[in-house]
Amino acid sequence: MGPILHNITLFAEPIGTFHGLTITNSLLTSWAAVIIIIIISLVLRFKLNVIPNKLQNLFEIVIEGALELCDQVTNSRVLSLQIFPIAISVFFFILLNNWLGLLPIGGLGILEKSSEGLSFVPFLRGGTADVNTTIALAIMAVLGANLFGIFSIGIWKTFNKYVNLEALGEIFTKIRKEPTVIIVAPITFFVGIIEIIGEFAKVASLSFRLFGNVFAGEVLLASMAALVAYIIPIPFLFLEILVGVIQALIFSMLLVVYFTISATDHEEKEHEYEDVLEEELHKNKESIIINNNITA
Repeated sequence: MGPILHNITLFAEPIGTFHGLTITNSLLTSWAAVIIIIIISLVLRFKLNVIPNKLQNLFEIVIEGALELCDQVTNSRVLSLQIFPIAISVFFFILLNNWLGLLPIGGLGILEKSSEGLSFVPFLRGGTADVNTTIALAIMAVLGANLFGIFSIGIWKTFNKYVNLEALGEIFTKIRKEPTVIIVAPITFFVGIIEIIGEFAKVASLSFRLFGNVFAGEVLLASMAALVAYIIPIPFLFLEILVGVIQALIFSMLLVVYFTISATDHEEKEHEYEDVLEEELHKNKESIIINNNITA
């Protein structure tokens, strides 16, 4: 028997098939993460008590802290309660995928023949270390945010954010009073087109940030284990545990930000700002008149 190689690849490695479906080690890890989340949810659901036990108390602290963090982004508890379920679900899914890839059971896997000899393929690889998973999560976040915007402010306002037909229409309605609209309106329209490009940029940013950090952690741990098999890799393992939490938190918070922006009616905000500005100008005029009368 020749040497057994363990090569780290950018792509997930197949470990079997099921009715024509190729099962990769990252897909198996993602299934395991979903199963763990379902089991924990059922246990918490059927063991809810007025006086919480230790597990319930732990999750109540986590959920309450996460909800308050969500409030800091949305500035509205009502909006937070609408976004929070999907945000916390994504957080736990990413967190478990990050951590399952670090479990010290790397000896479990299969051996495959290759041109270089026998290659070892582990059963578990973090789902977030597979770019297919992170791209799917990113697309879900961006599409979900736009659908949430449609349900929150309406399909016309959401569509108009990207294809600003109202801005072009203002050229015909405001050109007499505001001639500058003939320059401003086309710029506003093309800003909406740039927003469409920005949505694709969000997908790339979310997916490759998560994938890059998790995959780099796997490469780091594998390199350290190859150089020094004992003790030295342990600090790096704890570092990757922390990185797993941070990356899950970053992705979830960005999801909350995108959902909040999509649910915000920017035109209404602009009108509110204009009303406040007019009110302040009116108050200043009144104070000037009063001061002039006093001086006179």
